[in-house]
Amino acid sequence: MTKDLFERIKQDKGPLGKWAEQAEGYYVFPKLEGPISNRMSFKGKKVITWSINDYLGLASNPEVLKADAAAAAEHGMAYPMGARMMSGHTPFHEQLEQECAAFVHKEKAYLLNYGYQGIMSAIDALVTKHDIIVYDMDAHACIIDGVRLHAGKRFVYRHNDMESFEKNIKRATKMAEQTGGGILVITEGVFGMRGEQGRLKEIVALKKQYNFRLLVDDAHGFGTLGEGGRGTGFEQGVQDDIDVYFATFAKSMAGIGAFISGDRDVIQYLQYNLRSQIFAKSLPMAMVKGALKRLDMIRTMPELKEKLWINTNSLQSGLRNAGFNLGSTQTCITPVFLNGEIPEAMAMVNDLRENHGIFCSIVVYPVIPKGLIILRLIPTATHTQQDIDETITAFSAIREKLENGAYKQVAASV
Repeated sequence: MTKDLFERIKQDKGPLGKWAEQAEGYYVFPKLEGPISNRMSFKGKKVITWSINDYLGLASNPEVLKADAAAAAEHGMAYPMGARMMSGHTPFHEQLEQECAAFVHKEKAYLLNYGYQGIMSAIDALVTKHDIIVYDMDAHACIIDGVRLHAGKRFVYRHNDMESFEKNIKRATKMAEQTGGGILVITEGVFGMRGEQGRLKEIVALKKQYNFRLLVDDAHGFGTLGEGGRGTGFEQGVQDDIDVYFATFAKSMAGIGAFISGDRDVIQYLQYNLRSQIFAKSLPMAMVKGALKRLDMIRTMPELKEKLWINTNSLQSGLRNAGFNLGSTQTCITPVFLNGEIPEAMAMVNDLRENHGIFCSIVVYPVIPKGLIILRLIPTATHTQQDIDETITAFSAIREKLENGAYKQVAASV
C-alpha cells in the first residue's frame, strides 16, 4: 500500500527539527534587533553580538547605508527585471564583474545572485558524468549539495589530510582514465566551522604530478585574508594556481550576491551554462551598486581589515590564555570547544545570553560529533576591547558551571 508522504515527516523531524519545540525562537531562528553592530538587542536586552559575519563592519557603515539608500531610491528593488541573459543585463553588473576579477587577479568574473545556489550550479556545470570530483569531507553544505547533483563518480578525502587527498587523487586518476573524463578538486579557502584554512598550497603543489583543476570556495577568506583582503589564495601565495575562485558578498561585503572567477573561456562557459543564473531574475541594481561601494571601501580602507585582526588576535590570545581550546583556527573564526550534551549546551547558552549579555552561535550534533559543543565567535572591526574582556570573563564563568555539572541539573529540571 502506498504510504502518505507526510506521515514520515510528522514522525521524524530530523536531528535538528526534533528540538524545535524547545529551541525555536531562542536557540534557533532567534531575532536580533537594531542596527547590525557589536551590540544588538535580543529579547529586550542588549547583548554583545558574536554571531554576525560582518567582518569589516560594513553593514551599518554610514557610507554604505547612504550608497544603498541612493541606489534603492533611484532604481527600486525590481530593476532590472528578468534574467540577465534575456533582459536583466546592465553596465553596472558588468562593472562589478570587472572590478571583482581585477581585485582577485583573475581574467574574468561572473556575478551570482546568491552564493549557495551559485556554487551548487557551478559545480553542476563544470563537470559531466564522465568527470570525477574530489572534495574535502568538511566542505560547506552548498558544496555537498553541488556534488550531489553530479551524476559521475566522486571521492571524498579526510579534512585537510594530504595523505588522504593524494590517495583519492590517485583513485580519481585511474577512474578518469576509464571514463575519459577530467578531475575537479573542490575545497574551501577557510572552513567556516573551525576556522582552518584549506591546504591550498599543498594541493596546488600536487598539480605538477596529477592532472586536475581546482575550485576554491573562499567565502570567509575574501576580505579577511591576504594582501588587501584578496583572500586565502593570496595569503598562501597560490592565487594564480586556483583555476576557479568563488567568493560571496554575504560575509565581508555585508550584502547579497557572489561572484565566480577564472580564465576567460571558463567563465564565459559558465555564463551560458549556470542554470541557477540563466533561469533566475537578475541581481537588483540596489545590491549591485551597493556591492560596488563595498568593494571600493575594501580596496581603499585597509584600516578595516587591520582593526578586524587587532580584535581577532586580542580575542583569541585572551581565550587561549584563559585556558580555552580554540582548535587549530588560523583565521578570524573563533571556535571555543567544550564537552557536553545538547541539553547542557542549551542551558549554558541561556545563561550566557540572560545573565552575561553574550550572544554567540552554538554548534552541536549532528553538525559536530555527540558530546562536543562549539561556541562560535565571529570578531568584527566594530568590536571593542571591552566587548572582548567581558566575553572572556563570561566564558570563564560558564565553563566552571559546565564542569561542575550545574547545567546538567538545569537541563534535568526543565
